[in-house]
Amino acid sequence: MMKLVIVESPTKAKTIKNFLGKDFKVLSSYGHIRDLPKSTFGIDIENDFEPKYVIPTKARKNLNLLKKEAEKANEIILATDPDREGEAISWHLIEALKLKDYKRVVFHEITKTAIQNAIKNPLKLNENLSDAQQARRILDRIVGYKLSPFLWKKVARRLSAGRVQSVAVRLICEREEEIKNFKPEKYFTISAVFKDFESLLTKINNKKLDKLAIKTNKQAEEIIKNLKNAEYIVQKIEKKEIKRHPQAPFKTSSLQQEANKKFRFSSKMTMRLAQNLYEKGYITYHRTDSLNVSSEALNKAEKVIKEKFGNSYYTKRIFKTKGRAEEAHEAIRPTFQTNLKLDAKQKKLYDLIYNRFLASQMSSAIFDSKKVEIKADNYTFEASGSTLKFDGFLKVYEMKFKENKLPKLQEKQILKLKKLKKEDHSTMPKARYNEASLIKKLEEYEIGRPSTYATIISTIQTRNYVEKNEDRRFAPTEIGQIVNNTLKENFENIVDYKFTAEMEKKLDNIGEGKENWREVIKNFYFPFNENLERKYKEVKTQKPEPEITDKICPKCQKPLAIKMSRFGKFLACTGFPKCKYAESLKKDLGITCPQCGIGKITEKRTKKGKIFYACTKWPDCDFALWDKPTKELCKKCGSLMVEKGKKTVCSNKDCS
Repeated sequence: MMKLVIVESPTKAKTIKNFLGKDFKVLSSYGHIRDLPKSTFGIDIENDFEPKYVIPTKARKNLNLLKKEAEKANEIILATDPDREGEAISWHLIEALKLKDYKRVVFHEITKTAIQNAIKNPLKLNENLSDAQQARRILDRIVGYKLSPFLWKKVARRLSAGRVQSVAVRLICEREEEIKNFKPEKYFTISAVFKDFESLLTKINNKKLDKLAIKTNKQAEEIIKNLKNAEYIVQKIEKKEIKRHPQAPFKTSSLQQEANKKFRFSSKMTMRLAQNLYEKGYITYHRTDSLNVSSEALNKAEKVIKEKFGNSYYTKRIFKTKGRAEEAHEAIRPTFQTNLKLDAKQKKLYDLIYNRFLASQMSSAIFDSKKVEIKADNYTFEASGSTLKFDGFLKVYEMKFKENKLPKLQEKQILKLKKLKKEDHSTMPKARYNEASLIKKLEEYEIGRPSTYATIISTIQTRNYVEKNEDRRFAPTEIGQIVNNTLKENFENIVDYKFTAEMEKKLDNIGEGKENWREVIKNFYFPFNENLERKYKEVKTQKPEPEITDKICPKCQKPLAIKMSRFGKFLACTGFPKCKYAESLKKDLGITCPQCGIGKITEKRTKKGKIFYACTKWPDCDFALWDKPTKELCKKCGSLMVEKGKKTVCSNKDCS
């Protein structure tokens, strides 16, 4: 009597195996065992958009093993993840293994209790969910497969377009345009400095000043002149308690944002670490937009908080999930396992999840706040301060706050002025998006889902449509801007925020059984394809004309020209296609190669577009680095120092 349990990953299989008896065999599908073909369209338009799935070469050996074990088993249990992707994997397994009889089990944490309860309460496949995933896959294939050749022909070879990724690129391009067109405005602030504190001018003639009220130095000087002989009297003191409440436990997007802010983890890294924590049974399922928490977990949090910090630190809180999140899903929380085996990065993320969840069930932090109004003739100054009275949830979850204690003051007290301080400022444009703020904006526009944010951000960088600057913020590349403008001008729906959000809602509707997936695809495809055919005829080629340089091809002696590719501009021989010589446009860092002492270190790209740094004398000199070198040398070994996040470290791995 053998019961076969199939999951997606070997780590998950190993964890689940520990909770089941000898009658159970747990195997992994290693992700999807079927997919659309890579080299052909793979969708039969005339047959109602029927997908033509194939079994990838790398999955065939494992599929044969699963078939053999399935034939021996008297019960087959599909235990893939509890979302669209997981349901789709189970559906593909049913189809590929030709399963007539099976059980589908769903759990949101990999613990003994959760696994055993799931097996006692099996379900059937939720075909609505697998249809929703299939619809997403087909939509993405249509856009990518149909639009990419258009970009090849009209802009540059090997470019690609994505349904949701193109919207993310548009956001970054539009923010860049805002920054470029921003005109700073100068303004002044005036402060009165006293013995132990200073206060800011906020009103003139009891009328509140807006930020840009004092526009010129002349205005500021006139005010200071009027104030020099004034008497400064405390007019009003306002005291109150301010509560700062804990945030909800994490969902996918908030976890990605917080890990990016606190640890500079990319969304891709955060999801990889969270996947590992989930599969080891340490946290609940990490792809979720729900804030629900089980009563068992709430009780456990209460017990831990009261035992560790005392009753005054506990406050039960229920957070409401916004939008259309799966009510059966939970927020991301710890499963309160012991003897955890974690590496440094896993521990960072686990502690963040643990502390955020615990904090969500703790009392608010309380601050004593004081606000003082100071009158000087017809001018009003304000000063405020606050001190922490009760730390509450801040005991476990670190958040920035500034304590600023004001001295003891009384109303009608006359203050001795030390000096008047004038400061000039300029308005600043909105900051470029970083990973955290981009995810927040996508979520605000209801674009993408918990399982897609990391992929979106990774893809737009891999395609070289955007790049990160020194502050880890996104800026569009030249080719990214060209592609964005082409799509905006000719395929407005593809990069339209509302249209993309509407499509996400339709996919949700399919998952809830409210819409038919074939109808959704059909209603998208025919208008899209009709417009595409028209644009092929209407749109002229937008490839920039090659710019002839004074450099000579080392192979055939013809001039080199600057051309455009998906990785941006490069140098190519004007004798193409007879001569295929090409080289990247080198970004010289002004650093002499430490290996040969002759060449210069320049920024280059691999064939896949990844940036690295190498000597201009290659192939005679093979010096290369992945991390960006600085002009500093290591004091210990003399090697180049390189940038690693905010730190500068030695490039020599043997140098400790």
